[in-house]
Amino acid sequence: MAATSLTAKALTSHLAQVFAQYPIEVAHGEGVWLYARDGRKILDFYGGHAVAGLGYGHPHWLAALERQARQMAFQTNAVGVAIREHAAARLAKFADLGLDTVFWINSGAEANENALKLAFKQTGRGKAVALEQGWHGRTAAAGAVTWGALHTWYGFPRTPFDASFAPRNDPAAVERFVDRDTAAVIVEPVQGVGGAYDVGKPMLQALRRRCDEVGALLIFDEVQCGMGRTGSPFAANHHGVTPDIITTAKALGNGFPVSALLLSKHVAKHIKYNDMGTTFGGGPMACAAAEAVIETIESESLLANVRQVSAYIRSNCIVGPITGSQGAGFLLGLKTSRPAKEVQAALLEKNILTGTSGDPNVLRLLPAYILNEGHVDQLCDALVKIPA
Repeated sequence: MAATSLTAKALTSHLAQVFAQYPIEVAHGEGVWLYARDGRKILDFYGGHAVAGLGYGHPHWLAALERQARQMAFQTNAVGVAIREHAAARLAKFADLGLDTVFWINSGAEANENALKLAFKQTGRGKAVALEQGWHGRTAAAGAVTWGALHTWYGFPRTPFDASFAPRNDPAAVERFVDRDTAAVIVEPVQGVGGAYDVGKPMLQALRRRCDEVGALLIFDEVQCGMGRTGSPFAANHHGVTPDIITTAKALGNGFPVSALLLSKHVAKHIKYNDMGTTFGGGPMACAAAEAVIETIESESLLANVRQVSAYIRSNCIVGPITGSQGAGFLLGLKTSRPAKEVQAALLEKNILTGTSGDPNVLRLLPAYILNEGHVDQLCDALVKIPA
């Protein structure tokens, strides 16, 4: 039941065959459940790759989109729209980090691209530092700081700047990599593709301290780990370390394409007209979706639920082929005694969808924030029946 790269259906599809796909076809979703066309009801611990933070069909999110679509579905950034400013204020307040300037765009890679561009433009320097195993996107700049991209899928004849990769678990090594030629350090505080790996407060503190010493900008890529996934608004809150820029996307729109940069005052004050731009970023529908997500997280106490249910997973799911856990909140990695892809396939046969990662022995969980302990019990019961 593993993902396949080419099927009989793919041979006649008009879609570019660039995605390996799981052997299910989803008809619709409701809450934390997926309903397949073959009649199966599947418990979703994957959340559309960390996107469906509220689950599927949340009534408040749906109502916000319908209301905004009727009022105004789209308008250019050359025209002021109240929802754009209101949603930005709501996002900055939700973050509560003093990063009070917001730039709306469309995707995580685009957010990272713009964050890096600001760093190079404002420092006048020529290199960036990222961490080993990190993932930041498939565009030119984001790909240049993504671990392993240049040797696999990158595709461009050259990168737009020099990049180096520091160990992700060695605070003492930071000084060797980050110097006065460094424009930016970009890091996922909790790595996603890298195995749901929590970089940890000591490493983040070392990066913050060194960036302050040499005048580099610290960028937290919270595309996957942000917007409540750690059980705090952002991983920056979770670890008590504030960067100069946060990028966020995925759960920000609960499936509606939207991303954002949250900028510190000392970064925002240097921005000039045309430093950044976007056609669809800041669209009324996207902003309405983001605001509805924040309102729902707060009104339904979902951050507390993420913390509670995450602890329950860690306490109860170290069974069968699972030997341990890592990560934070609902960006969890379950360590496996056999290849994670085999465990994932066995779970899917039992109607539970999970993810894998760049670590072949880590099963990745990215569920909706509405997941409860009863759902976890179903995962644990299924794991017990899988041979170690």
